Amino acid sequence: MTVIMSRHSPRSVLVALALLGAVTTLSAEDWPQWRGADRLGIWHETGIVDELPDELKVVWRTPIRSGYSGPAVADGKIFITDWGEEEGSRTLDGTERALALDEETGEVLWTHEWRTSYRMLQVSYAIGPRATPTVDGDRVYVLGATGRLFCFSVETGEVLWEKDYVAEYGTSVPVWGIVSAPLVDGDRLITVVGGEPDGLVMAFDKHTGEEIWRAIEVTSEMGYAQPVIFEAGGVRQLIVWHPQALASLNPVTGDVYWENGWEVSMGVTVATPVKSGDYLLVSQFFNGSLMMRLNQDRPAATELWRGQSRSELPDQTDTIHAMVTTPLIIGDHVYGVDSYGELRGLDARTGERLWMSPAMTAQARWSTAFMVRHGDRYLVNNDDGFLISARFTPEGYVELDRTRLIEPTSGSGTRTPHGRIDERRVNWSHPAYANGHIVHRNDREIIRVSMRVSDY
Repeated sequence: MTVIMSRHSPRSVLVALALLGAVTTLSAEDWPQWRGADRLGIWHETGIVDELPDELKVVWRTPIRSGYSGPAVADGKIFITDWGEEEGSRTLDGTERALALDEETGEVLWTHEWRTSYRMLQVSYAIGPRATPTVDGDRVYVLGATGRLFCFSVETGEVLWEKDYVAEYGTSVPVWGIVSAPLVDGDRLITVVGGEPDGLVMAFDKHTGEEIWRAIEVTSEMGYAQPVIFEAGGVRQLIVWHPQALASLNPVTGDVYWENGWEVSMGVTVATPVKSGDYLLVSQFFNGSLMMRLNQDRPAATELWRGQSRSELPDQTDTIHAMVTTPLIIGDHVYGVDSYGELRGLDARTGERLWMSPAMTAQARWSTAFMVRHGDRYLVNNDDGFLISARFTPEGYVELDRTRLIEPTSGSGTRTPHGRIDERRVNWSHPAYANGHIVHRNDREIIRVSMRVSDY
């Protein structure tokens, strides 16, 4: 930036520079973990385009290997993970890798690799790591698909401490891999470990890796949902959704506040629990959604409603049967992507379906979308690689515009409602919205795309 000292007084120039600095600070925002700050899926930045351009400006492209994990962005760096199969391997042996990139240039600053095998994973989805890195100050926490947890120095990539869930805690790796990204809370690193017999969720000292507490008996697969912390009932509650129940814990001690039983078929607790006011919602592929009402006076909850259908097929389901897509709660309404790509609107108070639309995503099994609130609209990344600007209303879906963001490169490996194998290409990774840009990846590259008004 060039500053011209003309007839303005030094004081006025200093004031102007201070105001400019304040605006810059307010309009820039990192994305340090899954779903951004506090895992809420909200992008607060200003100076962002109102209408999506026909062609987005790609600032840089950097080749990477395959993976489902999304990027984390903090302090001028981007963190991502990937996987590569060893040449000639017949048992899915290979290496996972953590990478740090320069946010402005895409230059790879450091990498760290470790050998692993995906032979225990469902073959169609043996693509790469699932969990988004979590950045906390000078440290970044990275989790591989087979349960290798690392604490790296942000600057150098040095391993400060590490854990092996399988070797140290007897974890059984689920068929779609280990997904739940670590969550920093004070000096604790909270993560879903699946440690048998009583360490489904554990807290470690974030500096040393020393165990602080463990909670919840393991009686089935560990599940896939991300842990989140919400304020309700006068306390901070750690929400852990696992295949047997939706549970609330004290994040400091691991003590259980309350638990609501709900057995989930095939352990597919995937979508992140969401809260709005006293509503707390989870949604699964086979059995639909569960809505809890949080007590405002103490840490407790009451079940409002749950889905009653037992089929995944669109014409036989009720509520929302989410697989990957985390639903939204807006006021007294719920919006989410169902089992075969239908976008649905519900009455949050009753679970009654108000409308359904096929317009946002492909009508195929496990169609997904990643939805982020930006002002009075939502930015949606569907798995066909499109960026969509939209609104969700009690009357229906309103699409404002869409544009191509990234090429889908993974195979879906799924079936249509009629049983036919669907060979479409998909992108099931989730982007980061940070500092006026979108950072996104597929199985070939990671890109940084401008969303700033000033670039168009």
